[in-house]
Amino acid sequence: MIEPSYYLSNTVKSIKPSGIRKFFDLAASMEGVISLGVGEPDFVTSWSVREACILSLEQGFTSYTANAGLLELRNEISYYLRKITKTHYDANEEILVTVGASQAIDLALRAIVNTGDEVIVIDPSFVSYAPLVELAGGTPVLISTRGEEEFKLQPEALEEAITEHTKAIILCSPNNPTGTVLEKKELEKIAEIIEKHDLLVISDEIYAELTYDEEYASFVSIAGMRERTILVSGFSKGFAMTGWRLGYVAARKEFSQAMLKIHQYAMMCAPTMAQYAAIEALKNGLEDVDHMRKSYRQRRNLFVGSLNEIGLTCHVPGGAFYAFPSIKSTSLSSEQFAERLLLEEKVAVVPGSVFGESGEGYIRCSYASSLEQLQEALKRIDRFVKKL
Repeated sequence: MIEPSYYLSNTVKSIKPSGIRKFFDLAASMEGVISLGVGEPDFVTSWSVREACILSLEQGFTSYTANAGLLELRNEISYYLRKITKTHYDANEEILVTVGASQAIDLALRAIVNTGDEVIVIDPSFVSYAPLVELAGGTPVLISTRGEEEFKLQPEALEEAITEHTKAIILCSPNNPTGTVLEKKELEKIAEIIEKHDLLVISDEIYAELTYDEEYASFVSIAGMRERTILVSGFSKGFAMTGWRLGYVAARKEFSQAMLKIHQYAMMCAPTMAQYAAIEALKNGLEDVDHMRKSYRQRRNLFVGSLNEIGLTCHVPGGAFYAFPSIKSTSLSSEQFAERLLLEEKVAVVPGSVFGESGEGYIRCSYASSLEQLQEALKRIDRFVKKL
């Protein structure tokens, strides 16, 4: 008999499973649960987008595409990015179509990180950032943020975290899990430090379409940042295409072509049918995106206002579809609160602690659910807090 653990990578053994999945799997095994846990739109992908996929199948477009993706799709991405970021990317050499934005982040890190390099991660952050840095051979350096400051990265904290080994920083605005949006003037202060220390930026802009109160500001639109930024985005959130697994990278060719080399060996290309669907989404799906954005904004206002009335203090998130209320007043840990809320009131949320130490004392609630479900969930949460 062999001992499997002997053969496993030490890095893989040291990485914890996703805390989000733990609660999602538990909720899925129970009846009558209202899930505010998984970050997924409750809208179905637009009909014209689904129809474009079906048509591609009927026409027999079932072969591999170019490794970088269909040129028509890359052209549409280039045109779209020029509209929303005011920045041009060459479709032939600077855009790569990936299997979701998650693969794009993985490729970016593997393309730039050497053993011993440090990559700054904002805490709390999306659960995959730090593990992907480790899998690439780097060291994640976490910068804590505070609820009192709406979990915004403070320039002085960034300056303090940089060492001679720092190579890059991962930014996400609008943010998962906090919904925080960094305004242009805040990005400019961060950019000054990035340039001063000659760092790279992986800018995860997957929630770019879901910005509610301020005009969306992409990091690549800040003076001097295009050349040192790897922009990551995709179709999952804003276009309600999570299951299609389609993302993209836009970066100067030295970075995008390095990522393409890894992509060629690891993945070959993104799914062909999904790429044809994405072309239609960019050409004719933006009205539906606008409709979804307005609906999420309405839900946000209801949900966050009600959480504050219940006594769970919550800043107004400027984007994405997450509320990140404090549960410190209950004297329970994030995990205790989430477990008891699920078992006693059948509402699934995610403990803030799974997103990093700065998330302890908070929970993440997705308001990408119907108004009826959100109202019922709020009743149950109110009842639970009053029992406490």
